[in-house]
Amino acid sequence: MRQNPSFAMTDPAELRRIIELHPWATLVSDTADGLVASHYVVLLDDERDDLTVVGHLGRPDDLIHGLGDREILLVFQGPHGYVSPGWYGDVQAVPTWNHVSVHLSGVPEILSDVENLRVLERMVDIFEKRMPSPRGMWQLPNDDAFVNRLAAGTVGFRLTPSRVVAKRKLSQNKPAETVDEVIAALEGEGPYADAALAAEMRRARDAREGREA
Repeated sequence: MRQNPSFAMTDPAELRRIIELHPWATLVSDTADGLVASHYVVLLDDERDDLTVVGHLGRPDDLIHGLGDREILLVFQGPHGYVSPGWYGDVQAVPTWNHVSVHLSGVPEILSDVENLRVLERMVDIFEKRMPSPRGMWQLPNDDAFVNRLAAGTVGFRLTPSRVVAKRKLSQNKPAETVDEVIAALEGEGPYADAALAAEMRRARDAREGREA
């Protein structure tokens, strides 16, 4: 991802927030057969306060990616959407696409079976807690044999990134009044309305104004 200093996202807390809110990641590796991409849920490591993440691949994806033997790239995509030049007012303009993206790169370590099982259990709990009647991984009618058999079909990993590239392209290069117009349009009812992107733009705008105050 080409970086622009004006759009660079460097605050670890903000990067963690994006990863936590958007855990469906794209995993890319460069193999002898060419580039390979897979898609999995990836979580922040709850035992670390940095950008270390944990996840799993289903077999044989681990072998296809050479998991643990080579560098991988994890891509987390936050809110994103189309921005019409009509939202800029009566000025020369072209369309663009605002987005928030986080890239983590490094060579992952393979988790032990016990560690992998813990990550799988935590993953289920994180998403099930939103349900009116959460169903844990070990809850009946599941039994130990069933859970252990499914876990054996996965390979867990932990990645402490050696390289981080994150971008928050949210119209920072536009005048403040233009940013407000874009936010208003995104919060409206048009074909490109996007409340999540509007909220992300508002958050970035407020942070900038706070630093400048």
